[in-house]
Amino acid sequence: MTNREILQIAMRQSALDINCNAEDFLCDHPVIVKSGVGPDARKYYKEPVTCNLVSYGSNIVASVRDEYREIIEAYITKFTYYHCFEAPNMNWLSERLLPMGQKICFMAEYYLPDVEHFRLLPCAYETRILEQSDFKELYRPEWSNALCEDRKECDVLGVGAYDGEKLVGFAGASADCDTMWQIGIDVLPAYRRQGIASALTGKLATEILKRGKAPFYCSAWSNIPSVRNAVKSGFIPAWVEMTVKPAEVVDELNA
Repeated sequence: MTNREILQIAMRQSALDINCNAEDFLCDHPVIVKSGVGPDARKYYKEPVTCNLVSYGSNIVASVRDEYREIIEAYITKFTYYHCFEAPNMNWLSERLLPMGQKICFMAEYYLPDVEHFRLLPCAYETRILEQSDFKELYRPEWSNALCEDRKECDVLGVGAYDGEKLVGFAGASADCDTMWQIGIDVLPAYRRQGIASALTGKLATEILKRGKAPFYCSAWSNIPSVRNAVKSGFIPAWVEMTVKPAEVVDELNA
């Protein structure tokens, strides 16, 4: 796959996620569509979603429920698209949403592999390819980024780093949709800062591409170790998202 092909796959999937057309992400103006999580959306998308703002760097596509359309339209028209993901302007939005029982919820940056500059990095430990049948005993807190116990059926592939027979680092792939597999990575604290994470992330990305799927990586912008791992592993920023959900949903997450 080329970088262009991978980006097109990602845009097509984002369109399925938020009920728009892939071409909408390339417009030079904001686009608003009716909110809806379709049957082919990534499996971690769950209702209720009041609004989802998505940008691939040209504009914002807003998938929004009708009753909040006026506020969201004012927001993405008032501010340049990239400023819509910055705290001062998000406060403007939050002040108008809160009286309607809504709060800003998730915000994340997504990465795609740069296959034109991609290279596998060395690992000081033995690495092994793991399949779904190998994961049974690995649903433990130390591997909670690489695997998701709530969606075990999606965990389809992994790469482990071993110190003898001890698993010290693990990158897992989640088949979150038909065309794209998400990478999560964990390394035991005593083995960090040795290049294990980037070696495993890159190797797993290569294995995913061999299987005809597009790998992607997600991180909070403030998670500096995760961002550094993405960049070192050969991934580059591709798109950003911000969701709005009912206040009770956000409050439950903070409980």
